[in-house]
Amino acid sequence: MGEGIEVVGVSRSFSAVQAVRSVTLTAEPGSITALIGPNGSGKTTLLLMLATLLRPDAGHIRVAGHDPVRQPDEVRARMGWMPDILGSWASLPVRATLEIAGRMYRLPKSAARRRAEELLELVGLTELAAQPTRVLSRGQKQRLSLARALVHDPSVLLLDEPASGLDPAARVDLRVLLQRLAEDGRTVLVSSHVLAELDEMATSAVYLDAGVSVSAERIAASRAGLRPWRVRSLGADPAAADGADSTALADALRAVGVPAERISADHLGLLVGVRDEGDAAALLAALVTRGVAVSSFAPAFGELEQTFLDLHRGNRS
Repeated sequence: MGEGIEVVGVSRSFSAVQAVRSVTLTAEPGSITALIGPNGSGKTTLLLMLATLLRPDAGHIRVAGHDPVRQPDEVRARMGWMPDILGSWASLPVRATLEIAGRMYRLPKSAARRRAEELLELVGLTELAAQPTRVLSRGQKQRLSLARALVHDPSVLLLDEPASGLDPAARVDLRVLLQRLAEDGRTVLVSSHVLAELDEMATSAVYLDAGVSVSAERIAASRAGLRPWRVRSLGADPAAADGADSTALADALRAVGVPAERISADHLGLLVGVRDEGDAAALLAALVTRGVAVSSFAPAFGELEQTFLDLHRGNRS
């Protein structure tokens, strides 16, 4: 895999608790790979093994071509690790935190100082550079944590919930930054519950379920069922969810051949089950031909979120 990540048949238990049972995945240079799964699925345990902080019970791992167990120093020199909670000295100023991190990676003092200034600008913390880390908000601590992970210019990034605590503008900035880092040839592995954000930037995804990486066949099966699309028309009342089947829009859907069991509603309006984008395009064309003033027609959930929901619910329809 060169500068990428390779995991084959990895497992890890804590006494009687099997946190990771069997995980296999690859993440390639120049890509952003999403690591997705419910709480307790083994995501953080897997990241800790990749980061050289836990030893796997079985299987093998390569990070940037090196084994985290036998070659931890080689891995750490090439890997940037951003945990879900920033661990830092509360009284240490933000700038000093980054300078010390640089020195720990054996940067000369002047180089560590320059790198700290670059990263403060990159993550938008220049104005807080002299403040102790204890005054930072949750989102600001996330930005500092990301800067610290980048201090030695790693080729592999492991990010655990990087968007946690960030406001909408900061999340956009994070997405743009990670895309830029990937375009520079880095391997980026991101674990997050903010699936809408991952949908905007991930180039591939790995799903974990009860400590096991979900097979491509199971993912394909989950995608073979109906997917909800949200449809709105001018004059339709989204608040009338309980009586949606009697609205003109629901009547129009039935009139163009949509079975009643594929039409549902929530507080935002009507949902209709479609099998794929071709099915959706044909339905939209039929509604427009019938004279329905469609104002919105799109998937109710992003691709990653919908796949996660289907897998979690065991959807095989």
